[in-house]
Amino acid sequence: MSNLDQIAKLSGFSKATVSRVLNRSPHVSQATRESILKIMEELDYVPNGNAISLSRGQTMQIGMVTEGINEVMLPFLNSFVETASQHGYQTIIYTSGGDPAKELQAFEDMRRKRVDALVISTCVNDQALLGSYCKYGPIVSWQRMELPEIQSVAMNQYDGYMLGLEHVIGRGYTRIANAWGRPTSMNTSGRIQAYRDAARKYHLEVNPEWSQTGIYSIRQGEELIRGLLLSPGGHPNAILCANDMVAAGILSEARRLKVKVPEELAIVGFDNTELAHTLGITSIDNPIAAQAQNALYLILGKLGGKENGQQELEFQLVQRATT
Repeated sequence: MSNLDQIAKLSGFSKATVSRVLNRSPHVSQATRESILKIMEELDYVPNGNAISLSRGQTMQIGMVTEGINEVMLPFLNSFVETASQHGYQTIIYTSGGDPAKELQAFEDMRRKRVDALVISTCVNDQALLGSYCKYGPIVSWQRMELPEIQSVAMNQYDGYMLGLEHVIGRGYTRIANAWGRPTSMNTSGRIQAYRDAARKYHLEVNPEWSQTGIYSIRQGEELIRGLLLSPGGHPNAILCANDMVAAGILSEARRLKVKVPEELAIVGFDNTELAHTLGITSIDNPIAAQAQNALYLILGKLGGKENGQQELEFQLVQRATT
C-alpha cells in the first residue's frame, strides 16, 4: 500500500482529496485539511518534492544568474531570496565567474524544467542568445537589457547620476571627475550621457583624464585618487563614483594625503549602502531591494498568470559630510 493509500484509508478521504491537501489546493475545507495533515504528522509522512513538482507542473525554484557575489549585489540577492521564499519559491544561485559556458548552464536548466524561471543579476553571454531561452520560461533582468523579450526592473541610472552632478554643481564644484563601472554596461552609458549633458548645460571644465571606467572596488578608488591628484592638467575638486566602495577608497586615501573633504574634494557615492552611512559619504539612494521585489513579482505574474503590481521607484540624493 502506498503512502497516499494509507493516508486516504486512515483519514476516510479519497486519494484525490489527500493529493489536493499535499498540493495546497484551496478547494479543500479547513476541517478536512487539518484532519489529513494530522494523519500525515502521525505517520511522519514527508511528501516527495519531485512528485509534487510534477503534479503542479512547476519546480517552485527560481534561478539567479550572476558573475559572482559581491557587496553591490547582496541587497538584491537577499531581497529576492526572502521575497521568493514568502511566496513558496526557493532560489538557486548560478555564479559563472565570467565563463559564458558556465552561465549557460542556468538557461539549460530552465530548458530542462529544473527551474521555473530565471532572474539575471549580471550576464556575460550575448543577449540575443539568452533571449532565445524565453520560450522555456520567464526571464527577468536586473541588468538593463536591449532585448524586448527580457523584461528588466533596472532603473535608468542617468537620472540618479544627474542628481549627484547637479548637487555638486549647485555647491560650486565645476571640475568633476568620474569613476564609472563596467564600460559595456548600459548603466555606465547612462551615467556617461548624464555627465556629457551636464557638462554642456553648465559649461563644466572637462579633462578626459578625470574620467575612467572599470572602477569598482575600494582599492581601485584609492589608486584612482592618487593618479587624479597628480594629473598634469590640474586635479578635480569633485568626483562621482560607481558605488559606495569606490567612494570609501577615495575618501580614505584623500585623508591619508591630507586632502580636505569636502573643501578641496567633494565625493559622491552610489547605492546609499551602510558603508556610506558609516563613513558619512554623500550617496545616491538606489532602491535595490525594491527592484528585486519587482523582479519576483514580474516572474510570479508570468508563472501564475496574475500580474502583481510594480512599485514605482525613484533615486534620492542623501547628503552627508563629503559634499
